[in-house]
Amino acid sequence: MSISMSANKSRGKHKRRKVAIDGTMTIYEASAQKEDLLKAFNGVDELEIDLSGVTEMDSAGLQLLVLLKREALRESKQVRLVAHSAASLEVLDVYNLAAYFGDPLVIASRAKAERRRQP
Repeated sequence: MSISMSANKSRGKHKRRKVAIDGTMTIYEASAQKEDLLKAFNGVDELEIDLSGVTEMDSAGLQLLVLLKREALRESKQVRLVAHSAASLEVLDVYNLAAYFGDPLVIASRAKAERRRQP
């Protein structure tokens, strides 16, 4: 698991940071990821989290995203999830939390979805 951060970007007083998560977001990495993601949130008004590199996610990984969203709401900041991987989409779907985050989701093409259903 790795978390890479881009430098802060500003639009006037509005500061934004992009974070990309690669690898797994499971209970085994949750503690370290929590610390890294909360640090990434410090000093910015908006945090964009790229989930395209997430290969596996469980409820602990989802709880980290919920924690960030809750902290953002509490501090009048924004958290945006972008480029959802199949693993992250599956967990959001199982727990029916896509609407909670409010980010646009890109749905896999019909052919791709049909290939996944075939045994």
